[in-house]
Amino acid sequence: MTRSTDPRFGDLVAAEWLKLRSLRSTGWSLLIAGLAVLALNTGTAYDTYRYWAEDGEADGARFVRDGIPLQEAFTVNSALVLMLSAGAVGALSLVAEFRTGLIRTTFAAVPARRPLMAAKVTVLTAVMTVFGAVVAGASFWLTQAILSGRGVGVPIGHPGAWRLVIASALLAPVSALAGMALAALLRHGGTTLVATFVLLPLLPIALSDDRYWTAVLDHTLPYEAWLRLTETGMVDSRHPWTSTGAWLVLALWPLAAATAAVLTVDRRDV
Repeated sequence: MTRSTDPRFGDLVAAEWLKLRSLRSTGWSLLIAGLAVLALNTGTAYDTYRYWAEDGEADGARFVRDGIPLQEAFTVNSALVLMLSAGAVGALSLVAEFRTGLIRTTFAAVPARRPLMAAKVTVLTAVMTVFGAVVAGASFWLTQAILSGRGVGVPIGHPGAWRLVIASALLAPVSALAGMALAALLRHGGTTLVATFVLLPLLPIALSDDRYWTAVLDHTLPYEAWLRLTETGMVDSRHPWTSTGAWLVLALWPLAAATAAVLTVDRRDV
């Protein structure tokens, strides 16, 4: 009886983690992206703190009631930066192997492509989920600490706070897996990065919410799902949708992207 020489999935995950960790560009990219997101959010909160009116008790109550502390905890600009950065990391994690030819060596050592790609997806998802959670959590804590200096910071138990932090954290793995899927399809660094930019932040801006079918298409995109989940007050839209639908979008996108990456690499020649 012969024993299988195929590596275990845990070994593949460990190898992919070592490969990703050994790339200096990955660590630096995540560090710069995280600092940029924190700078955008804390800068907005500090501007509020610095220019706060002296007669702020009544204004402060309205400030909190209008949900502005949550808006400043994770701003639209910081969400766009996070999506672009995470998408680029996901794309380059695979494109770099195609560009250098390392993917041929990898597939020669591990002919079973699906388990190998599943290991890549697992590592990328885990790393980017932790990254997103750290950035979103730190951003909320720092911004509310700054706003508390004027008595308008809110705790994590404030209505909508947990939803904001979780939705913002999920932008990182969702965008990274979308970038990896595009890399598997396009296999060219520049083209993949442009496609990632168009798909994640640009397409939602181009789609109008005034017409039903464009609004429906718009609602299937991660950025719009994040906007829906982080909205405070009444939803101002001609074609509104539910927060359940937004959560479903953030759940299905990484699943679809991971499946596309695994199947595309499995069926195409290197």
